[in-house]
Amino acid sequence: MPRSRYKTLVDAYAADIRSGRLAPGTRLPTHRQLATQEGLALVTASRVYAELEAMGLVSGETGRGTFVRETLLAPGQGIDQKDVAVGMIDLNFNYPSLPGQAELLRTALRQLALSGDLEALLRYQPHAGRSHVRASVARHLLSRGVEVTAEQVLIVNGAQQGLAVTLMALLKPGDVIAADALTYSGFKVLAEALHLEIVAIPSGAQGPDLDALEKLCRHRAVRAVYCMPTLHNPLGWVTPLAQREQLVAIARRHDLTLIEDAAYAFLVENPPRALIDLAPERTVYVSGLSKNIATGLRVGFIAAPLERVPALERVIRATTWNTPGVMTAIACGWLDDGTVTLLEEQKRNDAMARQALAAEVLKGLHCIGHSASYFLWLPLPEDVRADQVVVELMREQISVTSAEPFAVASHVPHAIRLALGSVDIDVLGQALKKIRQILGAYL
Repeated sequence: MPRSRYKTLVDAYAADIRSGRLAPGTRLPTHRQLATQEGLALVTASRVYAELEAMGLVSGETGRGTFVRETLLAPGQGIDQKDVAVGMIDLNFNYPSLPGQAELLRTALRQLALSGDLEALLRYQPHAGRSHVRASVARHLLSRGVEVTAEQVLIVNGAQQGLAVTLMALLKPGDVIAADALTYSGFKVLAEALHLEIVAIPSGAQGPDLDALEKLCRHRAVRAVYCMPTLHNPLGWVTPLAQREQLVAIARRHDLTLIEDAAYAFLVENPPRALIDLAPERTVYVSGLSKNIATGLRVGFIAAPLERVPALERVIRATTWNTPGVMTAIACGWLDDGTVTLLEEQKRNDAMARQALAAEVLKGLHCIGHSASYFLWLPLPEDVRADQVVVELMREQISVTSAEPFAVASHVPHAIRLALGSVDIDVLGQALKKIRQILGAYL
């Protein structure tokens, strides 16, 4: 086929999609049908669709066909938006806040201003954090049932940087890391940026299919497993102890590093033992204070085996050098005086109230979640496309996330995730009623 004709066909489809002549969700002819209609070779017809998919205009779904995508959606279904539009109800991101938190900050700043150590906060801090801050985090982790020494703790600029430091220090480009088929979108972005190969672990009833992981490790040189055993994002799992022990056994057999993301673990009362407690010699535990205190307080921490600490510290030195002294001092004060523990309890109760509201409003819909989490996963009927639902909700000034940013496997399920923690509970109730109304039209 002459190149000009091939390009003309791609351009014609692109123009029809962008103008709306081909509506979002329209099923396009199969590759074979397109080849027959246009008198093309099958490989050329496939190339037409591949280019349209690369342009973000269509999506191919195994066993279903090729569909026109909604071009009004921001990349990542809202995950990459810099700001939420004025008037939009944001159920994309979780930044839970409680009344009175601003006053807590005012008090902390006054106390900090009266302290005798202000000048030290203006200088560079040790790369892994000041020793008394590391000790504060170790004590806080002990209250969660995680027993580590201060020397095993490194202070970072939020849990996201903690993940970045861990991946940069312990893996190299081309390494294979296993993760749940649906996993935290920020991990996906990091792994792709660092040129790591993510392989998907299929989902079981209460967590990852560990038999599938065992089989995967026999056939691939898997170096690490990224997991969220205590309150999985987006599915809300709390993996039972027996499965955690099975994961540890697999990790020991195949010499895997376990990267335990505990960003939301504070919401679960009396969880099973953490992986770092079960396998302290090979687990790196990452968490922070964004969700239990505030997203603007960019203080996080890593707990790791002592022999891994120097490598992690080198990456902190090479990237951000250290955490800001003022922010870390505030966080340390709140860890020591019980403010963090109090906020965690209050936010746990807040999350439970929001889940109860969602359960009441969305009764009858298929919802997956945890009774104390700040998010909810809604699988859609087989014939309902998630991008269409997302756009319909955007037109109603409600911003939600589809499964695409969370999907590691090639198959992307049609589902939406609702972040419940970022708007007033009355506004959340109104948004959930609108979501129920829109989804009800498909049932």
